[in-house]
Amino acid sequence: MKQRCGLIVGCLWLASLCIAETAVPARNVIVYKEAGRFGGWPANHGIWSWGNEILVGFEAGYFRNTDRGHAIDYTKPAGHLLARSRDGGETWTIEKPEGLKPPPGARQAGVPTEEGRPVTDCPGNIDFTARGFALTARMADINIGPSRFYYSHDKGKTWNGPFRIPDFGQPGIAARTDYLVNGKRDLTMFLTAAKANKREGRVICVRTKDGGKTWNFEGFVGPEPGADDFAIMPSSVRLSPTTILTAIRHRPFIDAYRSTDNGKTWSFVNKPAPNTGRGNPPALIKLKDGRLAVTYGFRAEPYGMRARLSTDGGATWGEEIILRQDGGNWDLGYPRTVQRPDGKIVTVYYFNDAADQDRYIGATIWDPGKGSGKAK
Repeated sequence: MKQRCGLIVGCLWLASLCIAETAVPARNVIVYKEAGRFGGWPANHGIWSWGNEILVGFEAGYFRNTDRGHAIDYTKPAGHLLARSRDGGETWTIEKPEGLKPPPGARQAGVPTEEGRPVTDCPGNIDFTARGFALTARMADINIGPSRFYYSHDKGKTWNGPFRIPDFGQPGIAARTDYLVNGKRDLTMFLTAAKANKREGRVICVRTKDGGKTWNFEGFVGPEPGADDFAIMPSSVRLSPTTILTAIRHRPFIDAYRSTDNGKTWSFVNKPAPNTGRGNPPALIKLKDGRLAVTYGFRAEPYGMRARLSTDGGATWGEEIILRQDGGNWDLGYPRTVQRPDGKIVTVYYFNDAADQDRYIGATIWDPGKGSGKAK
């Protein structure tokens, strides 16, 4: 009888696992992986999609086996690469665009880089609604910048820039890629400003209405963190013509803030991810059915990638979804996410299979199921 009960319990346990897996089926693919290399930080560079064509940026340096910090060799050069998929993230090719080289003197994360064109002021009149439009924002230093942006009108094949990002009266600007297109010449961008002590940072909202020639400061997103704290790396979605929701990395969790006046004032909403291990940036998207999805790296055991869904515009969040939990150590994450035309989600991030192995760019293709959501 005990053996039969054990068998029944075992079958029920296996069934529950199957139900959990079929609720959010996931499959992992390799985007970029080279022996001896460090592929990292897609969240710093950005992701763009046009139907099943997906483009993502990332850093490519050299691997250094260490038990401290990121496993990148800061004495060797690193560069900005792009990975492109034309089949919804199933397969990828790597591109090295000349136009995305940093300007003379810029060192990204302290790593020596190949130098490109000097920074200039943007002449404006960028068409943000062009079919192949993409924009990426980068910085020279994670605390005080300075920062610049590049844009493309042909799906990232060629890039214009770098163009100067103003400091907006802040001690410095450390830009990563997060923006919302409002109209042909109208774009809202989210940046990380240095705090009063010139350390990273706090998020600000800025806007241009003349195609990038001039920029206006709209508002601070949340209060300035303490001297040893930071709130950085926003990921934003528009919920209505006047309402924006922004998710922010605030170690070791993720905060959500909402604006109902197009970015001028902000109020704290909740913590979509109460724990990310030791801190990881969010990737927030609005699904075709109105729900929201936030994805992030989890930097505690079991190391991996996770997600949550909201059906009410971010007011509440569902249970944590385990996308994968087979990472070798904490040096992973920094995702960017898009949804395919068939409804499946493609989350791209950097990853490792073991602490002493190369860092690579991976992607998880997963199904968020069916549901309906409403912006509130």
